[in-house]
Amino acid sequence: MSVSPELEGLRRIAPSRFLSFSFPNPFLGHASDPYGDGGDGGGDAGECLRIAVLDSPLPAPPIPRTAAMLVPAGRHRDWIFSTRAGHLHLLLSTQFSRLILVGPELSAPSPRVIPCAARPDPDPAHARLLPLLLALCPVALFRDNAVPDVPLLTFHDDILLLAPVKFVTGTVVGEMVVEDVAIGSAPGPPELCRRLRFKRMPCLVQTQVRLCQSPAAAAASSSLLEALEGSDGMLLPEVGGSLVQPYLQAMVAGLAVIAPSIEESIQSGVRPRCLCAGVGGGSLPMSIRVGLQFNVLGVEADGVVLDVARNHFGLVEDEFLHVHVGDAVQMIEDFAQRGEPDMNFSAVIVDLDSSDAMCGVSAPPLEMIHGSVLLAARTILNQHGVLILNVIPPPADGSFYKGLIDVLRQVFSELYEIDVGNGENFVLVATVSHETKLTDNSGHFLTALRKIAGDFLEHIRKI
Repeated sequence: MSVSPELEGLRRIAPSRFLSFSFPNPFLGHASDPYGDGGDGGGDAGECLRIAVLDSPLPAPPIPRTAAMLVPAGRHRDWIFSTRAGHLHLLLSTQFSRLILVGPELSAPSPRVIPCAARPDPDPAHARLLPLLLALCPVALFRDNAVPDVPLLTFHDDILLLAPVKFVTGTVVGEMVVEDVAIGSAPGPPELCRRLRFKRMPCLVQTQVRLCQSPAAAAASSSLLEALEGSDGMLLPEVGGSLVQPYLQAMVAGLAVIAPSIEESIQSGVRPRCLCAGVGGGSLPMSIRVGLQFNVLGVEADGVVLDVARNHFGLVEDEFLHVHVGDAVQMIEDFAQRGEPDMNFSAVIVDLDSSDAMCGVSAPPLEMIHGSVLLAARTILNQHGVLILNVIPPPADGSFYKGLIDVLRQVFSELYEIDVGNGENFVLVATVSHETKLTDNSGHFLTALRKIAGDFLEHIRKI
C-alpha cells in the first residue's frame, strides 16, 4: 500500500505544517461513539472522520511530543476546530509539538442549539484511536522501540449551550459570527450572553454582553434551551452596564490612576473625552459613555462590524458617543499632526489585536507600538491623560512584553500594570504626568468606576 507524500512527511516535525484528511470511522456501531448516536452530535458522522494535524511553529525539542483531541460533539463546524487559526491556538495552549484533531467531517450536520458537554476522563475513545494516533507520531518518539504516550486532551470552556445567530463577512476582518451562549457561573445560575468572534482568530471573543429575555420570551420559555432556540428577536443585550469580559474591566480600571483629574472635570461640568481604538461590539465605549459619563469617540476599521454592533449588541450613537470607520492608528497620528484643541483626550484606550492569526493571538498590533505612534498618542492626551493598552504577548516572542514596556517608558512618565489573571491578557497604563497616584477617595467617579471595573482597581500596580 502506498502512502501519500503528505502523510509520509509526518514522520518528522515541520514547523507550521498543517494538513487534514478523511479516515474510516473506527467508532461505527459503538454506543461510546461521540458522533454516531444521533444525539449530541446532531446526527451520524458518517463512515469517515476528519483528521487534522498541525505542527507547532516553535522550535521542536529532540523528542517532539504529540497529543490529540476529540472535537466536542456538535462543534465540528466551529472555527476553533475547523480552521488552521483555531487549531494553532489550541496547539499553542499546550506543551506539545504536534496536535491531532479528530472529529466529524465538516459536511456533517449540527443542531440549531449545541449542547456543550465535556468528554469523560479517561476517555473510552482513546483505545480505539490509539493505532491511528501512533501512526501519525513523528519517528523520533519511538526511540529504543518504546511505544510513545499520545494523550487525548479534553477541550474545556464554560459554555453550556451555543446557538449561532448570524454569520457576516466584513470588508476588513473577514468572516465573523454572532452567537448566543449559556455560560456556567456556578454556584449561581447560568448566564445568557451574546458573543462576537472573527474567523481569523476564532478563540478570541471580540465582544461579550449579557442578554435579558423580553417579556414575551420569558413567558414562552421555561428553560435555557427553549430561550436560545427562540432567541431571534426575543433576547436583548444589556446596554451600558457592568462589563462581562474581565480584560475590559481591567482596561476601564486603568482610569483610576487619573481619578482626581476626571473627578475635577466632571465636577466642573465638562465631560472627559475618551478615544476608543477598536470598537468591536461596542460594549466598552457604551459602558464608558453610559456608566462613566464620558464623551466617547470610537474608531473601528470595518464598517460591517459597526453594523453588527448596532443590530446585535445595542450600540447606540448620540451626542456623547460617536463612531467612525477607519484605521485607528492612522487617526491617532492624524489628530496629533493637526494639533486641534478639541482633540485633547483624557484617555486613549487601545483594544486592537494583530491581524496575523498565524502567529497566534496577540495584541496590540506592531504598528501601534512604534515610538512615533506612541508619541502621537501622548500628543493628543491632555496634561493628565492616560494611554491604556490591552496586551496579549505573542506566544512565539518572549521579548515582546518587555520591549513594549521599554518603549512606553521612553515616551510616557509613569507606567502601571494590571494582570487580568487569565494567563493571556495584561493591561498597561501609561500616564502623561508624573503627578498621578492611586487614591482610596470614594468620590462620584471612583464609585461609578467600581461598578464597571469590579475588583480590578485593587490589582493596579506601578512598574
